[in-house]
Amino acid sequence: MFAAIAAVALATGIVNAFSGAQDAAWRGDSYDIGRRLFWEMSSIAVVLLLLPMLVLAVRRMRRTPGLAARAVIGAITLLGFSALHITGMVWVRKLALWLAGGAYDFRFSLATVLYEFRKDAVAVVLIAGTIWLFESRRELKSAVAAPPTPPPPQQASSPDVIWLRDGTSRVRVMPHDILWVASAGNYIEYSLADGTQHLIRGTLAAAESELARFSIVRVHRTRLANLDRVHGVDLKPSGDFELAFDNGQSLGGSRRYRPAVASLGSRTASGINIADRPAKQS
Repeated sequence: MFAAIAAVALATGIVNAFSGAQDAAWRGDSYDIGRRLFWEMSSIAVVLLLLPMLVLAVRRMRRTPGLAARAVIGAITLLGFSALHITGMVWVRKLALWLAGGAYDFRFSLATVLYEFRKDAVAVVLIAGTIWLFESRRELKSAVAAPPTPPPPQQASSPDVIWLRDGTSRVRVMPHDILWVASAGNYIEYSLADGTQHLIRGTLAAAESELARFSIVRVHRTRLANLDRVHGVDLKPSGDFELAFDNGQSLGGSRRYRPAVASLGSRTASGINIADRPAKQS
């Protein structure tokens, strides 16, 4: 990128020097190509020294979102570049001519500064545009050459859990550990397989809606049961039934909710024992 910009700048400077010398000859002045080449090369040398400033400015603009913010960066860069270019160019010429036994007069005035600033503005736009294109091409090549990013390993989904508010604390409960849920006035009581009980303020209807996806269903007007923990079902002549859980505990259900345990009949092959007692003879 630096080599390309330097080559274009040198070619432009040489053409400008010869064109200026020819224009001077046509006006009747001397054809002093050496002096005009010196003016052009001293300016180009300072421009090339200031290239890192333009590179940093372009990269900053590319990382900055928003047109207004980019315009501010561009304006500050242009003013700084022009000030440094004019100052550096003048002092290079003064030093070189002083060493050669001559002198250089910049003829400092607002008109002279504006004249140089106009040329600097054009140079900054062209050079910054070139740098922008080089940066875009470099990023594109990097993106194409970079190996595809492997997808992140899928993490095993965590099992569903339930958080119960027990007084002022919250308790984490695994749905499989729940045996039954019973209504207790304005509260509901969770009974777990290890004998732990949690009294939670709420309604049984709300708990039923939340726990239905875990096979915890209503088996009584005031009770829910975890069918996945049921080991056996005792069907009574009255239509009521009794559930035996895999930890030895049991829970009664009413005939109104007997259809809720009908699906357990398909699980007899898996160890669920369903006993139907014959009705008593009168």
